[in-house]
Formats: sequence, structure tokens, C-alpha cells
Amino acid sequence: MAGERRSMPTIVAMGGGGFSMEPENPLLDDFVLSLTGRERPSVSFVGTASGDSEDYRGRFYAAFPEARAAATHLPLFRCTVPDVRAHLLAQDVIYVGGGNTANLLAVWRVHGVDEAIREAYAAGVILAGVSAGMICWFEESLTDSYGPVAPLKGGLGLIRGSACPHYDGEADRRPAYRRLVASGALIPGVAADDGAALVYRGGELTEAVSSRPDAGAWLLDADARETPISVRYLGD
Repeated sequence: MAGERRSMPTIVAMGGGGFSMEPENPLLDDFVLSLTGRERPSVSFVGTASGDSEDYRGRFYAAFPEARAAATHLPLFRCTVPDVRAHLLAQDVIYVGGGNTANLLAVWRVHGVDEAIREAYAAGVILAGVSAGMICWFEESLTDSYGPVAPLKGGLGLIRGSACPHYDGEADRRPAYRRLVASGALIPGVAADDGAALVYRGGELTEAVSSRPDAGAWLLDADARETPISVRYLGD
């Protein structure tokens, strides 16, 4: 274990942004690191959703040099980590990248990563991620894992409800999410623009932050009515 943990399990769910989308804008990633309370936190990148893309992994290491964090990664398609559970429990932050959420969930379950992450979360390891790494924590989500955007059931369920990333970044996301929630194909939930991140503590939404002044986030009820969430711009 990486020392004493935070008492409240924490998830930072990014609709878009972070090092993979905003390499010149470190605000969201700096925010995640700041939550650890450590000068040089341990951060492990989980790139399952991209098929453990070497390019994606390289961008992670470029964004988290030694002076910023003790960075590692967890590959699963060619696993080189002898004890996955111990590796995840030793982190201050588990950072999940974007890509195919359906594939991510299936591979995690084959390797027992889902249960190891649940244990790490309960122990106070901060969970963070963008796109697929946002929506995997919820019960349901809107995904493009199958091509066109569609409902995805069977998320980890660490956060109640459904979720939609890239709410302003991809033209089909907002109308599809509203339509699917209104029809009952997805349960009510939350949506986040690129650059916006929702912070959950103990499974409850406590704040929203952003790396862009105009990035927004919304709660959607069963009729798909949008209620704006107050978003704090981290650049102020």
C-alpha cells in the first residue's frame, strides 16, 4: 500500500480532456494529482480500452515524468505485472484511458481487474479516467463501442445512474443520450463536455471542475430534462 489512504473513496470522471486530449493543458491531470495530497504520487495508467496502445502509453509517460509522479502502467493484452491486485492497491491514482468501453469491461472481468479495482477504490485509491475511463464507473452509459452510439449496460456500478462523455465534442452524443434516457433505454444520469470532470466521493457527486472556461456538465432526469451542474474552472 502507498501509505495512509484518503478516508473517502474518490472518482474523477472526465468527459474529455486530460493528457490524451489536451497535452498542453495540464489542469485536469494536476487536479487529480492534487487530490492525493502527495508531492509525487504513484499513478498507474490502464490502457485496456485502447488495446494497450503503445502510442497512448507513451503519451502518458510523457505527461507524467519522474518529477511529477511515480508513473507505471498495467498492460493486460500481454500482461507483464505478476500480481495485478497488488499493483493496483499500491497506487495513489489509477488512471483509465479512453477507447472501447465494452472491450475494457470484458477484459477486466477475465483478468479479475474489476474486483481488484473495487478493492483499491474501497481502500482510498483515487480512480480517474477520460471517455471510456469516465463511463466505466457507472451502471450504464452511452458508448460508441459498437460503432454508432448506443446504450451500454453492465458497467462497474461504483456510481449510480448512467453517463455520457464528449457531450459537446461529438455531434451525435447529446441528442442520442437525451433520446435514450427519455425512452427508458438508459437510466437517468449525467453528461460532461470535453474538458469537464465530475468528482464523486463515496459515490455522490460533490463538485465539477474543468480545464476549459466554457466546459459544462448536466444532470438528466427520466424525461431527459437537463439541469446544469455548477462547474469550477481550474484556471481561475
